[in-house]
Amino acid sequence: MSTLRNKVTLLGNAGMQPEVKSFGENKKLAKFSMATTESYKNPKGEWINNSQWHNIIAWGSTATYIERNIQKGSEVMVEGKLINKTYEAPDGTKKYYTEIEVSEVLILNKKSND
Repeated sequence: MSTLRNKVTLLGNAGMQPEVKSFGENKKLAKFSMATTESYKNPKGEWINNSQWHNIIAWGSTATYIERNIQKGSEVMVEGKLINKTYEAPDGTKKYYTEIEVSEVLILNKKSND
């Protein structure tokens, strides 16, 4: 049960073409943004779409799979863990962001390169 302490599963669409960097022999990092959308009715009965954006990263063979198969707009399901990071902005303020480090990827549909 200890492996379930930091686990996230998302279903959404790739918001950009994955960026892939290689580090030495057989070491790759893939990054892309992913949008998830929730639809619900507000108290007035109007449909509301609420989109959230997520920063997705993957290493190794998962990065290679993403590089070969995911395009902007592809519908994907990812499973991984949350990674929280901080950095100092040029103005000296501390900034925070979260990434999803992916361990599993399922492509639900591919967008063509038309």
